[in-house]
Amino acid sequence: MATFPEFIAQNEERDGVRFSWNVWPSSRLEATRMVVPVASLFTPLKERPELPPIQYEPVLCSRVTCRAVLNPLCQVDYRAKLWACNFCYQRNQFPPTYAGISDVNQPAELLPQFSTIEYVVQRGPLMPLVFLYVVDTCMEDEDLQALKESLQMSLSLLPPTALVGLITFGRMIQVHELGCEGISKSYVFRGTKDLNAKQLQEMLGLTKPTAAQAGRGPQAPQAPLSNRFLQPIQNIDMNLTDLLGELQRDPWPVTQGKRPLRSLGSAMSIAVGLLECTFPNTGARIMTFIGGPATQGPGMVVGDELKAPIRSWHDIEKDNAKFMKKGTKHYEALASRASTNGHIIDIYACALDQTGLLEMKCCSNHTGGYMVMADSFTTSLFKQTFQRVFTKDVSGAFKMAFAGTLEIKTSREIKISGAIGPCVSLNAKGPCVSENEIGTGGTSQWKICGLDHNTTLAVYFEVVNQHNAPIPQGGRGAVQYVTQYQHSSGQKRIRVTTTARNWADAGTQIQSIAASFDQEASAILMARLAVYRAETEEGPDVLRWLDRQLIRLCQKFGDYHKDDPNSFRFSETFSLYPQFMFHLRRSPFLQVFNNSPDESSYYRHQFMRQDLTQSLIMIQPILYAYSFNGPPEVRPDSHRRDGGDRGAHRHMGGNGGTVSQWRKAGYQELPEYENFRHLLQAPVDDAQEILHSRFPMPRYIDTEHGGSQARFLLSKVNPSQTHNNMYAWGQTHNSTLLLDSSFFYYSYLLSV
Repeated sequence: MATFPEFIAQNEERDGVRFSWNVWPSSRLEATRMVVPVASLFTPLKERPELPPIQYEPVLCSRVTCRAVLNPLCQVDYRAKLWACNFCYQRNQFPPTYAGISDVNQPAELLPQFSTIEYVVQRGPLMPLVFLYVVDTCMEDEDLQALKESLQMSLSLLPPTALVGLITFGRMIQVHELGCEGISKSYVFRGTKDLNAKQLQEMLGLTKPTAAQAGRGPQAPQAPLSNRFLQPIQNIDMNLTDLLGELQRDPWPVTQGKRPLRSLGSAMSIAVGLLECTFPNTGARIMTFIGGPATQGPGMVVGDELKAPIRSWHDIEKDNAKFMKKGTKHYEALASRASTNGHIIDIYACALDQTGLLEMKCCSNHTGGYMVMADSFTTSLFKQTFQRVFTKDVSGAFKMAFAGTLEIKTSREIKISGAIGPCVSLNAKGPCVSENEIGTGGTSQWKICGLDHNTTLAVYFEVVNQHNAPIPQGGRGAVQYVTQYQHSSGQKRIRVTTTARNWADAGTQIQSIAASFDQEASAILMARLAVYRAETEEGPDVLRWLDRQLIRLCQKFGDYHKDDPNSFRFSETFSLYPQFMFHLRRSPFLQVFNNSPDESSYYRHQFMRQDLTQSLIMIQPILYAYSFNGPPEVRPDSHRRDGGDRGAHRHMGGNGGTVSQWRKAGYQELPEYENFRHLLQAPVDDAQEILHSRFPMPRYIDTEHGGSQARFLLSKVNPSQTHNNMYAWGQTHNSTLLLDSSFFYYSYLLSV
């Protein structure tokens, strides 16, 4: 029999599911005493190259309140051609197409290895991919030129049938008509006015396409009227490339001491309205490129006077953020409209100052869009990140999915409390919905407008079985995740994951439950809860809640003698959990000191959508030591960083500064010091490998002892280092270190 770690790894690899507990307490009372709730991390589109999609549709339970999908946990009567639903116990007849099944001739959905299976929906038209670029022109020429080149590059990566649109904005907003030959034509709107979808429809002369037109989309012999602003790339490739190349800075003069007037809120409203009118309930991306904050019209976050800085955490605490509430309300309304129609809003904010991500975060958080923060559009951080958005899989399809919905079905003994992640509620009430809400609750269905292979949701459950109604020995609780989405090929697909865990009586089998604890998944599930609470509660209150939960867990599962702190022992199953909580408390997800509101929003956005491995690295970095003596080793010291983008740190450590001096002297260039060159090069190669596998692209910083960036690094990098031991660190041997923290990369020469 597999050990619990092996069982957990197999389930994650096969189904993209990690549960906090892999044996569940069998009553509500016992479950509440476990401290960490029964919950799961679920990656709907976990990459499974060996999982070819099935070219037929799933078989559903006939009970209207259930509609669960046929799965390996169902009881099957091959003679009578009947199957019993494992959720509601309804007996169902197999459809005629299953007439030939037997115990030696089973369909894929009944085989245990296909607990996750993907179906292709044959009915309905193929939907086109829609990309609407919303481009800020209030930026320096160098930045604008770099952005134009990136946009032109992206056109070459899109499939010929994809529909593309362009909106540019500064003081005014221009909606460009792309069907014109030899002439640039655009509709100009004032940036101070907010237009609803109906007004926009009348002004632009739009008509909603029929389902047949929408499905036919780019293959239509004659594009429908609504496509004047959204054209197939194969028809307008040259025209749009030229149009992007001719874009100029916003022509309105900017007085000294003032910010340019930037109508970002109105531009995004027009973009949402344009897609609402033309392609409702169709997967589409609004890709917004911002070079500064909105300074006029709806959604503005700061005035145009430079002497009035954009809000800080101090201003927010003192209720001195003049535009924040009104701006947030505007963007929340846009996020609601976009998510209702299945449209994604991406935000690429590249500026040295804040751009208003705090107010706009709901646009990306609710629609599953990307949020990228960089200093400039000229940086490799932006350029490579934007290019990776269009990454393709082995079959040549984009690694992105559109207009997804997630529905969860559960056994009768367990109910759904809610989900935390890039999703919005579909308000689907039912027998498996708990009254106790956690995160986005009160529903068993969520909309996830944008998905990729790493998008992960945290789903929280409540055990509702009563203490006086024992579950029979060998009973199992089951959960089914049904994800419907629009594949980048235009197909509609349904991926179904069905999983089950054993019940156990905590009174007599507490050791079995404790042994099933997944401390890594539990740390991330509790961290998501804490970050979700931090959005609406005071920071110290969240930290106190986190501390209380850890103390309760230690009381429940720790081994200790009262009043003797040195006697405390945790089993190996729990040993890393307090360590994760320690680092979480100090992380930028909960600590806002020394971070701007925009930075905090950006960090939290990234954390709330990443899978378990990336999330753990974000909370607690892994430090690797490279030396002359052999392969890299993991260092026991706890090193931190105070950073923004996901990536890793690399530190160079040496005896009395010799490594730093050797490098400056150029010893690595001499043939007799080849081993020193290899030592310096090893973490560089590893860092580059990680750099190219991360999304967004991490920031890479190279500094050395006394360098301008070094003090920021050392202020956070090693909390175990104090005034008593700091001068002894690093003097044992020459070594090169790589700290993978999933945020910044630092290359650092340390002399001590």
